[in-house]
Order: sequence, then structure tokens, then C-alpha cells
Amino acid sequence: MNVPYRQIRAAYDDDTVTVYQAYPPEIARPAVAAGRFVPPFKRSRMTWIKPSFRWMMYRCGWATKPGQERVLAVSIRRDGFEWALGHACLSHYDPELQADRAEWVRATRANPVRVQWDPERSLRLEPLAYRSLQVGLGGEAADRYVDEWVTGLEDVTDRAKAIHARLLAGDEDGGAELLPLEKPYPLGPPVADRIGATR
Repeated sequence: MNVPYRQIRAAYDDDTVTVYQAYPPEIARPAVAAGRFVPPFKRSRMTWIKPSFRWMMYRCGWATKPGQERVLAVSIRRDGFEWALGHACLSHYDPELQADRAEWVRATRANPVRVQWDPERSLRLEPLAYRSLQVGLGGEAADRYVDEWVTGLEDVTDRAKAIHARLLAGDEDGGAELLPLEKPYPLGPPVADRIGATR
């Protein structure tokens, strides 16, 4: 399968897209109970969302890393997700997308969202030849995320642990069967160009 180098892959329907975050229990449990992020979640900090389940598993070590013991599948409005991408700049200077470093600095000051493309991960969490998107929400974007975009929260830690257990048992096919279905996410040219997606 020939996957574009920078492509968003996600579970989504006509109205919502699923992104993933991992938190300690003291943040995750109240959020799941309320159906939205509530204290001690701090919206003043940049919060990173990941459309790729496997990349989230790489980041949290199958929900084993301290402070990342609970994995949340967060359903958010697609128009909110696309607003975020439309108000994003790269988390680092890229000469292919900015004329110079000063232009990138101006973009970071003018936009509340950061994006970065990191190697996508296999089921065994090995780096693949193509990239996966991470989206950092700060300021206005974080407020919109918490107050407007989130439509549901699900704790999928048990699913993560079940997949990991199958892998440890040598049942890779069984683990793969439990993965969420992710497909290429459609982006219009202006947004794709803004975040450096491959078209």
C-alpha cells in the first residue's frame, strides 16, 4: 500500500472525528464521568490530540507510562477539527513551507494551534516510512475544544491493554482485529497546504 508521506488517517463519520489523549486517572475519570474535560484538567496548557491510535499507543506505551495510564477516545466535531487545522502552524520552522524563520515566528504568534508530523507506528510500534499528525491546541483553540468541539469521551484503556496482551502472546492478527478503523481524512487544498500535508 502506497501511503502519502504526510496524511491524516482517522476514525470519522459525517459529523465527528475521533482523536486520542492519555492522562492519569485523576484527570481521565472525572472527564469520562462528565462527558467533557473538567478540573483538574487545565485548559491553560497546550493539549495535544492524535488521530492515530497506534501513535497514541507509542506515546503512552500501551497505557503503561506514568501520567498516561488512561487512554481516552475523544469524539470532536469535524468543523472544530478543521477550524484547528485552519488556524495552525508547524511546531518547528520548515523552509519548504515558510519563506524564512521570521515568517514562522510571526505565524506562531498569530495562531493558537501547532501541528507536527512524526513517524507513524506499526502495530509493534516500530517507525514507518510515512507520517502521522499531532495537533497542539492552545489559547482560543483549547477553549473551543473543551467548550464546543467535544461531543463524547470514551475510556479505551481496556482495549489498548487487550491489544497489547495479544501482541505479547504472539497473536499479531488478533491484536490487529481490535484496532479502530482509520481511513484517510479529506482535506481541502488550503488547509492541506497550510499544515504541509501531502496532496
